[in-house]
Amino acid sequence: MLRSQTFLSTCSQERSMKWLVLLGLVAFSECIVKISLRRVKTMRKTPSGKKMLNNFLKEHPYRLSHISFRGSNLTTLPLRNIRDLVYMGNITIGTPPQEFQVVFDTGSSDLWVPSDFCTSPACSTHFRFRHFQSSTFRPTNKTFRIIYGSGRMKGVVAHDTVRIGDLVSTDQPFGLSMAEYGLERRRFDGILGLNYPNLSCSGAIPIFDKLKNQGAISEPVFAFYLSKDKREGSVVMFGGVDHRYYKGELNWVPLIRAGDWSVHVDCITMKREVIACSDGCTALVDTGTSLIQGPGRVIDNIHKLIGATPRGSKHYVSCSAVNTLPSIIFTINGVNYPVPAQAYILKDSRGYCYTTFKEQRVRRSTESWLLGDVFLRLYFSVFDRGNDRIGLAPAV
Repeated sequence: MLRSQTFLSTCSQERSMKWLVLLGLVAFSECIVKISLRRVKTMRKTPSGKKMLNNFLKEHPYRLSHISFRGSNLTTLPLRNIRDLVYMGNITIGTPPQEFQVVFDTGSSDLWVPSDFCTSPACSTHFRFRHFQSSTFRPTNKTFRIIYGSGRMKGVVAHDTVRIGDLVSTDQPFGLSMAEYGLERRRFDGILGLNYPNLSCSGAIPIFDKLKNQGAISEPVFAFYLSKDKREGSVVMFGGVDHRYYKGELNWVPLIRAGDWSVHVDCITMKREVIACSDGCTALVDTGTSLIQGPGRVIDNIHKLIGATPRGSKHYVSCSAVNTLPSIIFTINGVNYPVPAQAYILKDSRGYCYTTFKEQRVRRSTESWLLGDVFLRLYFSVFDRGNDRIGLAPAV
């Protein structure tokens, strides 16, 4: 597992060449899909915009407020917390079912697992899908490739029955990796993308959309509760919200645009001083990223403010100082979301304390952030596709 794991992805498909893969000669198609995080003039910046935003929130009340754990068609899947660095859950593919451990990732849109034909070292230590053992397997002639923040893969699209708990998607398109690079240390077998379909690298309909379209879930929402320190207890839920996992009311944040899970951040402060995002910025709420990532100059400044010193690829602080370090506050849609030092400082395998702020590898023209598991352990998150918004509330 790579410690700064992120699955915000760039993808390509190629039409211009042919190669021998899983079941014979398949055609490539070429395209580049990038998640564009750019600053926009949000509705709250103008009086008319604020009025529009208020009207929007009134017209779209929290439809899920009366859905309880027992009263809805709610599917809850347990996730395993691996050292606060990655959260994995089990799915099955094929008939009879073959089980895989995947990361449920809001930063990407494709589902893929290793193919039995993958010879990369990264595939050799994980469960690989044996297509010849599944009576419901259906191949295609489409290939694709994805570049993640911590590695890359290329594969072929196939169809089969996929199960997430008691949710069943028949003839679901998914990827079978033929080669993987930079993913050797991961603990999971594959990735299940939960971002919007327009960001699918393979061009396949994501499994959440297929389940939604066939009426398998009662509400077009999913939600995450990520535990801290404990291996068990974390969950992802589909079709509703279990209110036992958060305190108070959900605060709803409209997306910057329908098409990815990015929200507007008003500012980022420490000790009542603005330290970043002074003119507003964007943030992708990303369950596939273990850390909080931002522009390099801002991350460097945060490390200076908390007295962190570089050592290798990390910045370290004295463990005895953690309780005295200030919180960093993300203000989103007028609501403060503090991230205390006890949350943004982790211990490595030797017991030394390091920060979870990291420079984004992709440089952008405007300020943008990735709010990963460090943030989401503190705040229960609801991803509402029906209204293109995210709900946040303090986790229990």
